[in-house]
Amino acid sequence: MDYIFSSDRLGFRNWVDDDIEKMAAINADPRVMEYFPSLVNREDTVFFIDRMKLQLTQKGYCYFAVDDLSDNNFVGFIGLSEQTYEAPFTPCVDIGWRLRPDTWNQGLASEGANRCLLYAFENLGLQEVFAIAPVLNLRSERIMQKIGMLKQYEFDHPFLADNTLLKKCNLYKISRPHIMPASIEKSELK
Repeated sequence: MDYIFSSDRLGFRNWVDDDIEKMAAINADPRVMEYFPSLVNREDTVFFIDRMKLQLTQKGYCYFAVDDLSDNNFVGFIGLSEQTYEAPFTPCVDIGWRLRPDTWNQGLASEGANRCLLYAFENLGLQEVFAIAPVLNLRSERIMQKIGMLKQYEFDHPFLADNTLLKKCNLYKISRPHIMPASIEKSELK
């Protein structure tokens, strides 16, 4: 497989047609989509993948398709995406992840997010990266904290304005000077 970059256990790549059904299954899983207003159907999954391919071509980043390097199986996405909805901190680049539930609690999201931050700062020259999640989504918030991001404030997400449970979101940020120590960058990440 042709990876853009990798970490110890994960390969990050562009999307291919074979990913559609696998990502659609992840998007249709109620456990994965617990903190989203609804499940995502196959048609919207195809639209998402097409948008990520275009963003990668135009910007050099996207929510990358991610494989487990031990068996080359697709596990979901981890990566960066441009956000332009109306908010005090946009436009910005955010970091996000969505993985198969059978891969949860193995440190893959944190490992992958750390590797994407390294790519953002060292390869893309970004100065800051944001992360957004509903305040109820404690799992994602723990990952944000684990990768060194700092909470900025809570805000009402414009895309979730009609959802009383999910509209209140946390905004986290990390800036280039706060990336991992050089010893970790060189020894643990490829």
